Amino acid sequence: MHPNATWENMMKTVTKLSLSAIAVAMAFTGSTQIAAAEDGIKVGGAVRVNYSYKEYDESSKDKLGDLDFDIFAIKFSGKKGDWGLKAEYRFTDNTNFIKYGYGYYDVNPEWQIQFGLNQTPFGNRDYISNSFWFGMPYYVGLEDDHDIGIKATFDDGTWHTDIAFYKNSEYDATENKQYAPDLYTGSFTKDGVTTTYNNEETNQLNLRQTYTLAHEGGSTTLGGSLQYGQIYNSVTKETGDRYAAAIHLDSKYNDWNLQLQALTYEFDTTDSDATDNQNPNKIAVALLDWQYEIASKGQIYSLNLSKSFKASFGSFKIYNDFGVMTPDVADNSFDNSYQNVTGVSVSSGPIFAQFDFIMGKNMTFSTEKDDHVGLPMAGDGWDQRVNINIGYYF
Repeated sequence: MHPNATWENMMKTVTKLSLSAIAVAMAFTGSTQIAAAEDGIKVGGAVRVNYSYKEYDESSKDKLGDLDFDIFAIKFSGKKGDWGLKAEYRFTDNTNFIKYGYGYYDVNPEWQIQFGLNQTPFGNRDYISNSFWFGMPYYVGLEDDHDIGIKATFDDGTWHTDIAFYKNSEYDATENKQYAPDLYTGSFTKDGVTTTYNNEETNQLNLRQTYTLAHEGGSTTLGGSLQYGQIYNSVTKETGDRYAAAIHLDSKYNDWNLQLQALTYEFDTTDSDATDNQNPNKIAVALLDWQYEIASKGQIYSLNLSKSFKASFGSFKIYNDFGVMTPDVADNSFDNSYQNVTGVSVSSGPIFAQFDFIMGKNMTFSTEKDDHVGLPMAGDGWDQRVNINIGYYF
């Protein structure tokens, strides 16, 4: 595509987003005087840059790493009476996408209904990670994922319940620009063999229940999550299914935080056209302008420990996030995937930065030869990289 065409398309997207925000704001305030209204649209966002150094990449080592533009994000939030909305749209150096965008209704102080592109309730209620790199569940679509549907949330300070139904993911299955992994329709060529996937997500149910116990020095939240959905094959016109289940703990004591989670998942697709070379032991997902394969069935275990500190400039937190994925497929050649992130996050006014040292083994994005999760290992051990992300939030 010609560079001017790309610029024109991006400007059209920005214009549409801006006009939509203005229209929604006028609807909330009843006039164009947004700032003068007590209720209305609040606009915020972030600008971030990212430094990366890959110990296993000669080009990265020769240049002492790379400093790149990460994202420009614009956020909208607003409320009038019991009705409200939240949205975030992101621009990167090579794509743009919506992270979330939904309306909500506060039925009463304990119940809220969300409708639109909202966060799927699965696993630990915040994140099962402390780092910019996320935890291993993220890479199979089970951390901070967002889909289109309706969610009911109950919270009385002790019990928290999420019940949700999602019709489908935010983009078509042939897209790969979404914020978190979704099933992907497309082709992969490896060792001269091309595999074509024709899968997409549909009709997903989620249930999550947590209980928070207050104790001296903090609190502990225990919970469980269930997810069930269908997999539609656009070639065979048949439907398979997928499920995931997890138990999780998030405990805070003084300035310490311990997170534990164990989950199991499975993608059970229908038989496809024989020319597709489909392997039932793996499936394709896509995110952030990339796509890769994961084991179609497995377990993931997460153990995260962090400690927060106050400082004259604000605060900082040191942490270590560890995750292991064990494939549970018929092919014994599939290997475990590992990821360990040691880091520190720093917060000072509008500035938030994360400094991460990532070690990966047989893990996408953190190894030289193993761009997958839970497949047979091509590398020869652990690889390392450094990532520094600095953002200004407004």
